[in-house]
Amino acid sequence: MNNNTSLKIVVAETSVIIRSGLTAVLKRIPNLNAHPIEVSSMDSLQNFLHIHPTDIVLINPTFGGWFDLPAFKAEHGKNGTKYIAVVCSIIDNNVLKEYDEHFAICDDIDVIASKINRLLHTEEEEEKDNEQETLSQREKEIITCVVKGMTNKAIADQLYLSIHTVITHRRNIARKLQIHSPAGLTIYAIVNKLVELSEIKGSL
Repeated sequence: MNNNTSLKIVVAETSVIIRSGLTAVLKRIPNLNAHPIEVSSMDSLQNFLHIHPTDIVLINPTFGGWFDLPAFKAEHGKNGTKYIAVVCSIIDNNVLKEYDEHFAICDDIDVIASKINRLLHTEEEEEKDNEQETLSQREKEIITCVVKGMTNKAIADQLYLSIHTVITHRRNIARKLQIHSPAGLTIYAIVNKLVELSEIKGSL
């Protein structure tokens, strides 16, 4: 993982001791560059995710009485956010299967770091397995933004993605196309009619 990539991680837990403890642990994980945000209520979680692109949500499955992850995802859409269950009590394994990953509060920092890093690289590994596939619609949108001269932050804001996700997509685009410069992408975009020449004159 790129050490310079800043990860936005939400810690959703009603207990201030557990919440603050998780935040402290995340900041101690080497090379993670995490920026944890603590939320203590369902309203706070919904409001934050509505406004801010988020890479990971660490959440107690009993958050808000009972956290209905499938319903929450349906309401907020598939925006690339990963959900990790923080197990503080006995939880049905079928519930944990709904999450992208889970760990217990008694796990040590190495276990937590390993699970978070593995989760962040899952998407990249899947892309590697499908290198010969054509570009996805999202990747085409990102190419269009790049050739218009937009920064990663501007692309993330426009497409409602996190900067980490934009960087991952750009890496996958470069690998699929074997094009590693904005100029090369510009030529590709024009030839494949992703953009009109008039749209990019200002960025040439």
